Amino acid sequence: MKSTADLISMKNNDRIVMVTAYDYPSAKLAEQADVDVILVGDSLGMVVLGYESPVQVTLADMIHHAKAARRGAADTFIVVDMPFGTHHTDVNEGIKNGIRLYQNSDANMIKMEGADSFDVIRGLVKAGVPVCGHLGLTPQHFGITGFKMQAGDSEQAEQLLKDAKALEAAGASMMVLEAIPMDLAKKVTETVSIPTIGIGAGIHTDGQVLVYHDLLQYGSDRLPKFVKPYADINSVAVEGLTNYRNEVKSRMFPTEETTYKKRVYE
Repeated sequence: MKSTADLISMKNNDRIVMVTAYDYPSAKLAEQADVDVILVGDSLGMVVLGYESPVQVTLADMIHHAKAARRGAADTFIVVDMPFGTHHTDVNEGIKNGIRLYQNSDANMIKMEGADSFDVIRGLVKAGVPVCGHLGLTPQHFGITGFKMQAGDSEQAEQLLKDAKALEAAGASMMVLEAIPMDLAKKVTETVSIPTIGIGAGIHTDGQVLVYHDLLQYGSDRLPKFVKPYADINSVAVEGLTNYRNEVKSRMFPTEETTYKKRVYE
């Protein structure tokens, strides 16, 4: 398994491949594909639990899903999201929640959205908890920002660059840059000494992350602009389920081959 130091050393030397996966089977397959990092994101609220946003996801949800992912990927570096409301208000409470998540999830690192929790990050790093930051489009703030490109003018871009520097100074070991202009992502990547992981941020970041269900088209029907699908599980799954339904209706299933043949009644 890679360590935090290994990931930092990959900056400027190798591309970091991250996949967002939320459970045992998806994490297991991601590990078999030899990805570098699995992110158990709070996007599970929408992708797996059917919520309209990540806002309803709890700390208990994140612990539950991260532990499942760990059981599927025992040898892969795992990052887990701090959910909405667990680190934005009170610094001490944020540190306490971060330690709880790290201690109980079996993850190697926790991720925190936004530029408003630098004191929490400092406290967590001091306590020995590796932290990944997240700037640009932060889905927990969708009610204010919407799901669209961020930092689209020079003033906003300068602020994001300042935030990235402050995030590094606070002790973060890595940062996700989501839905920002490619040239800004390039500037941030060149400015900070920690790896940047892009999602909708262009080619110049140190690594890329996509959601398992998006890149495999598994249960997802609307793909963001920045997603390239690499398989179509939806079509295969619907075809298989339809064939199963038809065979049950027509009494073609089960067959002799799928039936226990021992007789208990004469």
